[in-house]
Amino acid sequence: MKQAKTWASAGLFFLVTTVLCGAVYTVVVTGIAQAIFPYQANASIIEVDGTKYGSELVAQQFTDDDHMWGRLMSPSTGTFTNDEGEDVLWYGPSNLSPASDDFAQSVQARVDEIRAAHPEKGDEPIPSDLVTNSGSGFDPHISPAAAEYQVERLAKNTGKTPSEIRAIIEQCTEQPQFGILGDARVNVLKVNLMLDGIL
Repeated sequence: MKQAKTWASAGLFFLVTTVLCGAVYTVVVTGIAQAIFPYQANASIIEVDGTKYGSELVAQQFTDDDHMWGRLMSPSTGTFTNDEGEDVLWYGPSNLSPASDDFAQSVQARVDEIRAAHPEKGDEPIPSDLVTNSGSGFDPHISPAAAEYQVERLAKNTGKTPSEIRAIIEQCTEQPQFGILGDARVNVLKVNLMLDGIL
């Protein structure tokens, strides 16, 4: 009898906590997020005139000379099909040890690519975030120094002046939170959308 009562109490506790934590809590938190922070709760999608260009929190790979380049991205092992029936390639961390030969080769290949695209820089040191992955593998930001490194190439290929490029970079630069947490960072997607005249 005592054992049956124990099992009944355990079952009731399981049911109640499942409903509270799995349903009620989820609905309440989602509702609050949608009411107070709808933009952030819906993936911070940049949308202009009904066209969605991507999330400002997820990097996109840019490799052409007319756009700012972000951090090095490592492609995942496969693709998936989105709601529109398009194959989408996802990225993730490389998980390579900084002491490994593969990591050194990856960085050197990126250094060579950066130098070839910016011959005017000569032997000037390349900001490290332009030649390495972020921890997540899809960080949408680069440092102001990495953005500045690309100004002359962008001016040459877009027809804009260096001052115009720097003004765009300044508009897309996010300062440390509360002025002290983190570092200043430049959102690459926003810069490129402004370069294209979309934003």
